[in-house]
Amino acid sequence: MVSKFLRVRCADCENIQIVFGNASSVVNCIVCGRTLVEPRGGRAEIRTQILEVL
Repeated sequence: MVSKFLRVRCADCENIQIVFGNASSVVNCIVCGRTLVEPRGGRAEIRTQILEVL
């Protein structure tokens, strides 16, 4: 399956950020620090709302 970038919205501060769908490290919100993405071997676990697949 093809790797994709995702536009997500933080559930705490509503900041919109672009993340990689197969992230190999934890991705935190750049505004409030909430964890948005956690690595899970292959596909990352998205812990917030996905707005758009880019």
